[in-house]
Amino acid sequence: MRFLTSVLVLTSSLVFSLSIFGSEAYTIKPVSENIEFDGYPYEEAWQGLDFFPMVMNRPNFGNEPAEKSEVMITYDDQYLWIGARLFSKDPKNIKATSKKRDELSRNSDSFGIILDTYNDNENAMAFFTMPTGARIDYTISNDGQGSGGGQGFGGGGGGGFGGSMNMSWNTFWDVKTSRDDKGWYVEIRIPFSSLRFQNIDNLASMGLIINRSISYNNELDTYPALNPKYGFNAATKPSLATDIHFENVKPSRPIYISPYVISGYSKSYQVNDDYSAYEPEENPELNAGLDVKYNVNSNLTLDLTVNTDFAQVEADNQQVNLTRYSLFFPEKRMFFQERSSLFSFNLGGSSDLFYSRNIGMSSDGTPLTIYGGARLIGKMGKWEMGVLDMQTEEYDTILPGENFGLFRLRKQVINPNSYIGGIFTSRLGMNGDQNFAYGIDGIFRVFGEDYLEIRAASAYDNILADTTDFSYGEQSFLLLNWERRSQKGIGYELGYTYSGRAFEPDMGFVQRPSLQGLSGRLQYGWLPGSESKLYSYSASVRFSGYQRLDDRGLESVSVEPGVNFNTKKGYIYRLGMEWQREGVVDYFPVSFLDNIWIIPGYYNFVNLQASFSTPMTKPFSVTTMFNPGQYYDGWRLGGSVMPMYNISSSLQLSGSYSLNYITFPDRSPVQSIYIHSGYLRAMYMLNTKLSASALVQYTSTRGDFVFNFRLRYNPKEGNDLYIVVNDYQGFLNKEVYPPLPDYYDRTIMIKYTHTFKL
Repeated sequence: MRFLTSVLVLTSSLVFSLSIFGSEAYTIKPVSENIEFDGYPYEEAWQGLDFFPMVMNRPNFGNEPAEKSEVMITYDDQYLWIGARLFSKDPKNIKATSKKRDELSRNSDSFGIILDTYNDNENAMAFFTMPTGARIDYTISNDGQGSGGGQGFGGGGGGGFGGSMNMSWNTFWDVKTSRDDKGWYVEIRIPFSSLRFQNIDNLASMGLIINRSISYNNELDTYPALNPKYGFNAATKPSLATDIHFENVKPSRPIYISPYVISGYSKSYQVNDDYSAYEPEENPELNAGLDVKYNVNSNLTLDLTVNTDFAQVEADNQQVNLTRYSLFFPEKRMFFQERSSLFSFNLGGSSDLFYSRNIGMSSDGTPLTIYGGARLIGKMGKWEMGVLDMQTEEYDTILPGENFGLFRLRKQVINPNSYIGGIFTSRLGMNGDQNFAYGIDGIFRVFGEDYLEIRAASAYDNILADTTDFSYGEQSFLLLNWERRSQKGIGYELGYTYSGRAFEPDMGFVQRPSLQGLSGRLQYGWLPGSESKLYSYSASVRFSGYQRLDDRGLESVSVEPGVNFNTKKGYIYRLGMEWQREGVVDYFPVSFLDNIWIIPGYYNFVNLQASFSTPMTKPFSVTTMFNPGQYYDGWRLGGSVMPMYNISSSLQLSGSYSLNYITFPDRSPVQSIYIHSGYLRAMYMLNTKLSASALVQYTSTRGDFVFNFRLRYNPKEGNDLYIVVNDYQGFLNKEVYPPLPDYYDRTIMIKYTHTFKL
């Protein structure tokens, strides 16, 4: 406790040195007439509303948009309404290349809004569409930091829980679109019951950002004007939103009851007792479960789940791991998506004190039955709160049934861009195992674009406590980070991390344990203006150095200088170099199948990093990467290509192929290996309700193909029919003993969920 108390004192002393930031607000007018929800916002109810003035964000910030936009917002007792008339001088320029839910086809025109519903300047909900009427919704956390450098919706890229955009989140809302010879039109209808907000004295305050993407000229128009010094993710930063107010909003509090039924068949092969052969196991399945969502009030939501099943979740992309650290896979299961950023307690990079994939999954990735659970999220006064509790089954006598608990608090302090918070997690085995973790954290906007981040935590594990004599400090974690968030002029970051030898939070994900060290970045960026063909360019150097706590030896040091160029047409170039010194203590594999390992010792090596991307606003785009250089005591020649082809609004193809040739010429005998990895995905969208995708993956270090087929029929939000086929084929891996069968795991599953609104 002394460790956390000292951090609290440091935090308190900083609080009084910070400034208060404010912003003007815009009051939204309520609707005066009924709105006919037809995707054509011209009826009487839309007349007389103010238009939000759109400003070009890129390619030339501050210019008048190339196309005229008339965007209006109003509301009634039940819904927030957004209407948009998106004109085009030549309707042939309107691009519409996807119909699938949450499919970010960046070479399509798009329109949408971002709502910071709690007005906390850090988290937001996004609602977007395309001329096809596709529904795209996602959440934003960490003030849009880490969204990536995409060029489509909201200026962000990437996705998944590993960044600040969570594309797996869905909620209840509707959109309709229409087209004519003047342009395309949008009506969005969002129930207030789907928005989490505070109503104080009959006044609800939120942050608003409006985006229109015009594909043919790589243009993004926004309201308000968003300075490009924040980079491509400026359009996803809640801290830059305009405040809007709603008066006398009193949403209903429906109860959503969502039972599901699942039927399927699986056949897998398991090695027999004497390890001489694989024998088949057949498992027919018929199961059912239930989810309940209840809005306790406008800003507090209770979710209950019974016999939870996630069989319909999209398959993970296979990854090749050439490092000695664990890989991170993002969370895709719906129950863990809503307000997931609240539960995050980031420990640097992809490490976190809470990693929801630990719940309902064994260490080898086998799904476990979740008997049930509950989650409560929302605001209580000035405090944002999250509570989670879930119970899982026993797994094959190896892993006991477990209870997972989490309690999270956060509060905005000092200014709209700063907060403090605390977290407590517990993982309790039914056999008596206990693991607890707790911590405090804060992010403070000190001045300008400078932010100070502080996180301190401790963990307790009864097995470690009983078997090892660790001091209290070795159960602790500390992160201090100072950052200037700007892509124009000087940008910098300097951080210190300490992760104790006994810091093992079993509900979390710690990629690099038992270390301390420094990391940072120094960058200078230019925005050359409207006369240049370049949108931005920058020069930077990143560095890090970590020491092992076990023996005080060097873990790693790296220095990475590089340059980046982004053109106004959408081409992206990067060229860099990395020097590394690695201290390897334990053997780790390059390839199990080929018996190639990195030997303990100290290594110095240098490699080149180059990448190039064509404009994602075109029907065909490709990203290539090239990584030649040294690799520990050998050499590596690595490269990858990631093409994407939007053939039409109904058919898309995408893929990835990477090749790494690694050789160790100084070993006796010489060891070399070609590592192939790739996937091919095809997606067909009959309309916005019915889509099908097929994914084939191959990684030579595993020696198998993975096939996944997924059909989804989604007539309306909450009603879903899934047909899923998974097939693992090991026919290229015959040299292992006992040899694998041609396929060793096949599953066919049908799942239907129907939501009732009470």
